[in-house]
Amino acid sequence: MRDALRRWLATLGGSPALPLTLDRRRIFVLPTRVGLVWGVALIAMLLTAINYTLSLGFALVFMLAGLGQVALLHTFRNLLALQLRETPPTPVFAGQPARFTLWLENEAPRPRPALQLAMAGAEPADAAVDANGRCAVTLSLPTTRRGWLTPGRVTLSTRYPLGLIRAWSYAQPQQRCLVYVQPEASRPPLPASDAGRAGLRPQGDGTEEFASLRDHRAADSPRHVAWKAWARAPDLPLLTKQFDGQDGGELWLDLAQLPAALSLEARLARLTGWALDADAAGLRYGLALPDARIAPGNGPGHRERVLRALALHGLPA
Repeated sequence: MRDALRRWLATLGGSPALPLTLDRRRIFVLPTRVGLVWGVALIAMLLTAINYTLSLGFALVFMLAGLGQVALLHTFRNLLALQLRETPPTPVFAGQPARFTLWLENEAPRPRPALQLAMAGAEPADAAVDANGRCAVTLSLPTTRRGWLTPGRVTLSTRYPLGLIRAWSYAQPQQRCLVYVQPEASRPPLPASDAGRAGLRPQGDGTEEFASLRDHRAADSPRHVAWKAWARAPDLPLLTKQFDGQDGGELWLDLAQLPAALSLEARLARLTGWALDADAAGLRYGLALPDARIAPGNGPGHRERVLRALALHGLPA
């Protein structure tokens, strides 16, 4: 019932989809626990003042009640007319936190202190916006599976200035985060290319054309170390580039060529690792999946297309 009530409140005053401007119909206020204790204490003081006809008691009760009303007004105005926007999240690998960045924009000539943003599954984040300013707030969600991660509803709240009243509003981000397949940690060396198809061939130690990656040896030249691959995964052992004197062609990463004994997720994890290794080595590589085929290429754009296809393979659109 609590979730249903929150969903109903979120739709009052219109859709909570971002971008969003908080107007009077979207802001809700209720006393906090401290505010309830405050109210009960005022009632007890008022009854005491009536019973003993204490004029100073009446003055104190009315002064504190007026202070509570002023606090309610300032708490409400701390959210009024705030604007919320979002930026597209950066794709991450499974196991890394997905970061959703929201922008709070304040066009009023007064600052907005003591704000808090919360999302189910994420640690709450505190924020403050200067007068006529803006600030970015990032909420992080854990990731465990590949595919699209849709963020939950965001709650923006404040208890400024006295903590007696809580004002809040809801917003629904529209940008999803793409979660890539987590690459296989102990994957085999990158397969050698062979005239446009993925295959295995004898590997040499020449210095002309790239052949594959292998485990680093103490006698290897530092120039042949795959530094880019190590920078992407510094916890893994160093790899060394192998070269030979033949034309390596183009490397194809084909899901059908991997052992059938491996599960689908294990094969996708291996292809993801190989794609990162090929990109770090500067190779031209392509991807062959049952439902997609990406021609050989290289560069950041090509890497993103390959990782995206692997992440969404077999998942509903």
